[in-house]
Amino acid sequence: MSIVVTGATGHLGRHVVEQLLEKVPAGEITAVVRDEAKAAGLAARGVRIAVADYNAPETFDGLFAAGDKVLLISGNEFDKGRVQQHRVVIDAARAAGVALLAYTSAPGTLKAALADDHRATEKALLAAGLPYSLLRNGWYHENYTENLGPVLEHGAVVQAAGDGRVSSASRADYAAAAVAVLTGEGHENSTYELGGDEAWGFAEYAAELSRQTGREIAYTPVPIETLESVLTGAGLPGPLAAVLAGVDASIAKGELVVPGGDLSRLAGRPTTPLAEAVAAALKG
Repeated sequence: MSIVVTGATGHLGRHVVEQLLEKVPAGEITAVVRDEAKAAGLAARGVRIAVADYNAPETFDGLFAAGDKVLLISGNEFDKGRVQQHRVVIDAARAAGVALLAYTSAPGTLKAALADDHRATEKALLAAGLPYSLLRNGWYHENYTENLGPVLEHGAVVQAAGDGRVSSASRADYAAAAVAVLTGEGHENSTYELGGDEAWGFAEYAAELSRQTGREIAYTPVPIETLESVLTGAGLPGPLAAVLAGVDASIAKGELVVPGGDLSRLAGRPTTPLAEAVAAALKG
């Protein structure tokens, strides 16, 4: 039996594997990656490496074993049919008879186009008849703090979210929840709505940036169309810019406020405050 993490060298996957290494022997962890070279550091620590690609179903043949607990981290290739990619993993997990398939989904409250692939994947997972755990991850602090360059350059937080609020948390927080599910008991056929303990608005975010940088940074709310233009101007493909702008529309409607405290309960600690994430990003 193994704990198997797909997308193990990605932003979230790395956090999950690192935290698993604190709880279970390295030999009980399998990291599924597309590029073996990126996993050399994990291999050196004793983690088992499996090379597989969501776009090549045959690479998942025989990858899982009966009794495995699997974390399916959602793909980020919006243009390659993510639901079909996820079905590749679900089908392989069902064929192997895994003990649990946990999937990083989106909050049940989110109605934006971004959530469509997640809802369809959830449907496929439930139809497969596997023991499942839906980890409905909210927004990440890093979606904002990892791209501070333009904000600091222009002295403005530009979003199309109005006065909407976001229950974001750090990737490490969401990873801790996943690790709790993968290493704990009683999580079969469960759904967790995951988000940060404190929701915040973009005016507060701009004020926090001002406080920590000593510079005047303002929140500039703009229409959805303007944000799409800003994102495409920054080099994002049009379809992805539309998806991200759609998330802002959802934020304005309150769809990324996640109540309930599931994330801090699973993690066993309070979630990371936004101010802490900002400080870490500014330190570089």
